[in-house]
Amino acid sequence: MIASKQGVSVLIKFLIFSLLITSLLNARSNPFFPSEGEVDIPHTSNKSTAVAPLKRATIELPAHARILQKVTIEYKNLDGSVDTKSIELENSVDWHLPIFISQNYSSSSNKSKASKKFKKIVSLKYATYYAFGKTLKIVTKDKVIRNFLLTDPHRIVIDFKRDLSLRSLNIPIENSIFSRVRVGNHRGYYRVVIELDGHYRYTMKPYKNGYIFTLR
Repeated sequence: MIASKQGVSVLIKFLIFSLLITSLLNARSNPFFPSEGEVDIPHTSNKSTAVAPLKRATIELPAHARILQKVTIEYKNLDGSVDTKSIELENSVDWHLPIFISQNYSSSSNKSKASKKFKKIVSLKYATYYAFGKTLKIVTKDKVIRNFLLTDPHRIVIDFKRDLSLRSLNIPIENSIFSRVRVGNHRGYYRVVIELDGHYRYTMKPYKNGYIFTLR
């Protein structure tokens, strides 16, 4: 009789142990726990996390920037993770103008472009200087014998062939990329120095009434 009771007790303990093991093994299938391979999405509350909508952001470029090669946006996803998205570009830019980031559609690109209108910035006896954006037009009959670029500050030096006597000039130019014009007299030629408002390279080409300098 005693042996029979002991056998029943052992059997009960075995059944309890088996049920406990089975419960532990099946715990991962509980719908309240993520199973293997599933991602546990962070808990969110009803607390307001409203972020102001994007209107317009501005990025200003340094004076030596010339070509925009890539734009990269870093953004936050719904689950809080951070990703980036890029677009490859190869476009020239004017560093004077800021880069805007906006979700507002603008129809300004459909407007007709204003015609080029050069503004007279300096008038000398033998030459007149006109500017429009990054273009300088010099109306003169004098021949350019040399031209080159100097730095600190960036300036274009132009020597014109003419033997004349004139006093030195130093003329500041307001609201122009060509910020100052200086003129000096030398034996057999006179020198014009055109100061720039930033870092540039330039090209020069003659035209029927003089020369055109284009910055880039």
